[in-house]
Amino acid sequence: QVRLVESGGGLVQPGDSLRLSCAASGRTFRSSVMAWFRQAPAKEREFVAAIRWSSDSAHYQGSTKGRFTISGDNAKNTVYLQMNSLKPEDTALYYCATKINSDYVPLRQAEYDYWGQGTQVTVSS
Repeated sequence: QVRLVESGGGLVQPGDSLRLSCAASGRTFRSSVMAWFRQAPAKEREFVAAIRWSSDSAHYQGSTKGRFTISGDNAKNTVYLQMNSLKPEDTALYYCATKINSDYVPLRQAEYDYWGQGTQVTVSS
């Protein structure tokens, strides 16, 4: 079974930056897709970004593209989400997820196989 552990969240001011980390353990595959989702209080979970490990192709949702960057370190089995120019609307619980043996990047949370417990990001002045 795959285990995902997120870290790096915290309380920051608007305009600040954070880098989230997602460390994977257990049975992992180089063909897997790693993704970040987020869920604000009383809101549905939404897609943030995803990367196909084998090709480094990445996808972003419109409100974060240009501010957020997803990347991975295969030696550490870790995926990152660099978040710049943070806004209050970015406040949410951020989840890491993976889809095993996928040759494309899923955009819907129901398509992913494993999830972490989430790390809280709060952007407030």
